[in-house]
Amino acid sequence: MESPAAAPGSTAPPGTGGAPAATRADPRKAAYEANKLRKRLCRQAGEAIADYAMIADGDRVMVCLSGGKDSHGLLDVLWMLKHRAPVRFEVVAVKLDKKQPVFPADVLPAYLGSRGIPFRIVEQDTYSVVKRVVPEGATMCSLCSRLRRGVLYRVATEVGATKIALGHHRDDLLATFFLNLFFGGKLKTMPPKLVSDDGRHVVIRPLAYVRERDLARYAALREFPIIPCALCGSQEHLQRKQVAAMLADWERKETGRVESIFNALSRVVPSHLMDRRLFDFASLRATGEPVDGGDIGFDTDPALEAAVEAAAAARTGAADDAVSERSPIRIVRR
Repeated sequence: MESPAAAPGSTAPPGTGGAPAATRADPRKAAYEANKLRKRLCRQAGEAIADYAMIADGDRVMVCLSGGKDSHGLLDVLWMLKHRAPVRFEVVAVKLDKKQPVFPADVLPAYLGSRGIPFRIVEQDTYSVVKRVVPEGATMCSLCSRLRRGVLYRVATEVGATKIALGHHRDDLLATFFLNLFFGGKLKTMPPKLVSDDGRHVVIRPLAYVRERDLARYAALREFPIIPCALCGSQEHLQRKQVAAMLADWERKETGRVESIFNALSRVVPSHLMDRRLFDFASLRATGEPVDGGDIGFDTDPALEAAVEAAAAARTGAADDAVSERSPIRIVRR
């Protein structure tokens, strides 16, 4: 999800983008860092596109540009891949002008025009609708998202888009998984690729493998013209932000935990869950023949036990290092 660094209602003018003072003072260093990070983002996006067959030859990809760091990064990466990819595809940027107060209508057209990127600005006052319908203090995201989705589906047809690209990243997928787990009672997240609810469009998330912190750093280095959302930015205590804080805390304290959870999203074993729609438990019979990938029954899983022990050792090592930094007594591991 977009989380611009600028304050709600403010606009980072083109040429600033929240770049650190050190990189602005040394343009060569900024260019080097941006190029290095760009290569990683392009590689990760390229892997996701290939893994899930997101883009095919002749596609016209509509990039939904919110004005935040994530969608800016998505557009930048796809625009570069368009000129390097083995398949031929087109890119068009679409921005929905929701008529929020003090929206800088000239910023994105100037930026996109300067880069030669085809674009379309769609004006529709969804801001007033959301403010009128949603009670004060209630979450606005659901209604805002539905209204925006309807407009973008219509525009996708008008511009002849065969794919709709959204800027959700790895952290969004993880946060959505836990929101469904904690509050929805489902093992579910944002898929990298899906068919829209009206059955007429294919929606893709090329940044599915990309970390949010890399997108934030890239946006600063590239000095994108960030335009915060006055609706999302005004709701600081959403459950999604609390889940994001939980994941960030794990990243700091539990090395490898978040990476393991993310990898688990693509390593589902239906026979070892409880969904009868995904696995036919009723017809299970003992055949007397070995089963490839079958359960070892009463024994513990050696791979799982080894992973747990490795994580525990990593935590102990980190704790020892922290103690040794604070204490003059050196800890010697045998």
